[in-house]
Amino acid sequence: MSGIGRREFIGMGMAGAAGLALRGPLMSALGQVAEPGYNVLFIPVDDLRPQLGCYGQTMMQTPQIDRLAAEGTAFTRAYCQQAVCSPSRTSLMTGCRPDTTQVWDLYTHFRDNIPDVATLPQQFIANGYHAEGMGKVYHGGLDDEASWSIPSWRAKRSAFRKPETLELVKRLREEAIAAGRDIKDRRYRIRGVPWEDPDCEDSDLADGATCDHALERLAEVGDDPFFLACGFLKPHLPFVAPKRYWDLYDPESIELADNPFAPQDAPSYALSNWGELRAYHGMPKQGPVTDEQARTLIHGLAEMELRENTIVVLWGDHGWNLGDHGMWCKHTNFESSVHSPLIISVPGQTPATCDKLVEFVDIYPSLCELCGVPAPETLEGTSFVPLIEDPTREWKSAAFSQYPRTVRGVGRSMGYSMRTDRYRFTRWAIPEKDFLEYELYDHEVDPKENVNVAGLAENAALVAELSAQMDAGWQHGR
Repeated sequence: MSGIGRREFIGMGMAGAAGLALRGPLMSALGQVAEPGYNVLFIPVDDLRPQLGCYGQTMMQTPQIDRLAAEGTAFTRAYCQQAVCSPSRTSLMTGCRPDTTQVWDLYTHFRDNIPDVATLPQQFIANGYHAEGMGKVYHGGLDDEASWSIPSWRAKRSAFRKPETLELVKRLREEAIAAGRDIKDRRYRIRGVPWEDPDCEDSDLADGATCDHALERLAEVGDDPFFLACGFLKPHLPFVAPKRYWDLYDPESIELADNPFAPQDAPSYALSNWGELRAYHGMPKQGPVTDEQARTLIHGLAEMELRENTIVVLWGDHGWNLGDHGMWCKHTNFESSVHSPLIISVPGQTPATCDKLVEFVDIYPSLCELCGVPAPETLEGTSFVPLIEDPTREWKSAAFSQYPRTVRGVGRSMGYSMRTDRYRFTRWAIPEKDFLEYELYDHEVDPKENVNVAGLAENAALVAELSAQMDAGWQHGR
């Protein structure tokens, strides 16, 4: 690797705004594209909630991400379309919402349902770009060959480094096999411990190796316009990072969630049992984690953000619960699951923080507009370039998310959730079984969504109004 380190990855890109990564489009007050061919370095980050200094989390040490936000636009209310990896990434990369892609799980490939869709990098390839993917861009095992000019690249690294952890994983695997379990079956997969702090180099772990590879490719791509997608695995479980990053934080100073309880009057199926975390060694199979475990988990999440680096656009694929409502992981329609960081920097722009509602399906048309690439008619989002010009202007009235859930004794329901300027409104329905329930949280007085007020008589008209707005759909929320 050259003399550039991972923590300087963002800084390199910002300093090179007139050079390597930011040749165009140069814009006059962002009004018009001067020339096509703007290079894109596109960074998805797994499970990254807005736990960043630039989002007001002062305990976090995220200097390079904060610098990117200070020189670009940080969207403080950006929302994914479904709070789990593959549906979220699929909707962003295709510009289509989950009900169009029909990807609501971790196993369905969007090409099975919409085979002819042009993905974001594929559209750039069709317009003269070289596109490469490395690390986690699509969900594991669901890559898309048509999206890349050359085969995508992934680092081959063990998830763990400590000898005692490796020995534990080996023992657990042997015990599972001896018990007749198929460890290739996701139900019996050996996950190991939920955190580790090995004394190692960044490049000994997958994200460090991915960053090294990205830096090498940036130096080799030449003069052709490029779309380089560099996806980082962390802070996804297990929380593993070199010890020097763990040592940046004092465990005793880490604050725990102040609402470790289910929202009042919310339906039980609206919450998640966070089975993803429970599958790790030492985690409780039922009930809450201890305060010590909670602090260690948050500690493990924190220093990963020092290693998430980007030029031009950085986004987390969804939020992540850190004990909010007694939950961990994602898999819900609550604000803590669907609210994600989105930071974009465009050369020549006026730095800003924007609190308007934007959605991840908006990223595809926005990059097309910024780069002079035609946007396909199939897109179901709205370019937010006008907000980069003027972050205070009037904008869309709602952001839409969804999550499927089985309602015990009733059946499978899709919970549709709508975030307006003031409210989060969620509707659970199974029409053929005459099942309908609502959640309504007033962010003006209840920003952490602790009390569901949908059932209050005085809110009946409001519920009807929001339900009508949801029925009108995203097309009328622009």
